[in-house]
Amino acid sequence: MAKTDFRDIDAYHSSFSGEPLNRMQAIRELVHRVAPEAQEVISYQIPAFKIGKQFFIYYSGFKQHLSLSHPWSEALLQAFEPELKNLKVSKAAIQFPHDQPLPLDFIERLLQFRKQEVAEKS
Repeated sequence: MAKTDFRDIDAYHSSFSGEPLNRMQAIRELVHRVAPEAQEVISYQIPAFKIGKQFFIYYSGFKQHLSLSHPWSEALLQAFEPELKNLKVSKAAIQFPHDQPLPLDFIERLLQFRKQEVAEKS
């Protein structure tokens, strides 16, 4: 993989086009709608959002999928188990294949859950 030095989310997005870019932009807009106070940053060379000093959510684009990531709590994984059953999920990432519609309603609920988790830790 080529070495990157992304300074902001726009720079990260500029390395994509087509459907992956559209999906990442939809996630970015959704994050700002759910958490307008979230600050855009680059962490681990991928887009991330912080609320205060806490990381809220990360996302990244790939040829076949988009990943939404954060070290998921057991509570989150249990709360969204039905929606997650048909997706590739790890302890830190959920993959959304490009050949399937992006479930923005589900992602919005997941972001709201994460926002509550962040608020409880503050």
